[in-house]
Amino acid sequence: MTKRIRLKDVAERAGVAVNTASTILNRRPNSWASKETEARVFQAAKELGYRPSKTARALRSGRYHTIGLLIQDLTNPFFSTLADELEAAVEERGYNLLVENCRSSLVREKQLFADLGDLEVDGSVLWLSDNEVFRPELAEMAQANHPLVALGNGIPEKQLPVDAVLSDFTQGLAEAVDALCGLGHKRFAFLSALAEGQADGSRPRLFQEMLAARGIAAANIDILRTGHTVESACETFAGFLRKRPDKRPTALLAMNDLAAIGAMRAAIEAGMQIPADLSVVGVDDVPLCSYLPVTLTSIRQRYKAITRTAADLLISRIESAGEIAPRQEVFATVYTPRQSTGPAKVAAP
Repeated sequence: MTKRIRLKDVAERAGVAVNTASTILNRRPNSWASKETEARVFQAAKELGYRPSKTARALRSGRYHTIGLLIQDLTNPFFSTLADELEAAVEERGYNLLVENCRSSLVREKQLFADLGDLEVDGSVLWLSDNEVFRPELAEMAQANHPLVALGNGIPEKQLPVDAVLSDFTQGLAEAVDALCGLGHKRFAFLSALAEGQADGSRPRLFQEMLAARGIAAANIDILRTGHTVESACETFAGFLRKRPDKRPTALLAMNDLAAIGAMRAAIEAGMQIPADLSVVGVDDVPLCSYLPVTLTSIRQRYKAITRTAADLLISRIESAGEIAPRQEVFATVYTPRQSTGPAKVAAP
């Protein structure tokens, strides 16, 4: 077994007292050590491979300097990109990131949420399947003074009891609907990608309402429910196309980019061309969208703004000595057209 290098070992190698070594390595502002002494301590730590104990550091400072992130599905490029951006944002402030992955399981999500208080973190950023479902639990965490920032789509009628950074899906969706209607599309499908047991949320309803306001009959709108994987989306849309060979949609909007990519594959395998026979719009605008053989039109979420704002809100709450009322920041989504959308070939009856 490799011997653990202790702070005492570093101090002895550098020829200083243990307290001096601790002050230097933790970069405390009250250090009176010379530049030469500081350099000697850091060199000794490097030579010995010293790594400070996270638990011991927390006991001394009262902080772990670690942020927790709870996300729905790490295999979805949206969440992996979100995690990467948040990690960069908190590292700039001297914090590490611990990622908890729900794997699109509502049961696992509830377990991970219940265990938040046991993690060695100073606060947490949460992308929950439904913030409203967890509202009572969020309120309890706020009462317990556990710093939290909730992320998600949609603006709640009543502000959440914790800090929140939210995407306004309405604007991007309205731009997408206007663009598709302007291209002559009259028969639509919405592909709702969900975890097992998860509710549809507001997006399908908004899609239907916006199309109705533009004169599209409800009979010309199909709402399809599928699983959270790209394979599930492909299978669901392929089955739908087989059942509806004569009245296929000319435009499809998917709840996320993975579902849109799955739908594109199903359409191509059914002999359709993108966008000549079917225009496809995703949601999130993951980096992959720009590099597909047919680049994917998508409704962009503002990753950098969301993650940096979440980091700022959370760390300011962690480092504040006083009480701060819950804050809410909202970022509009943006319709981003690419090659997967084009004019409707034939106007549906």
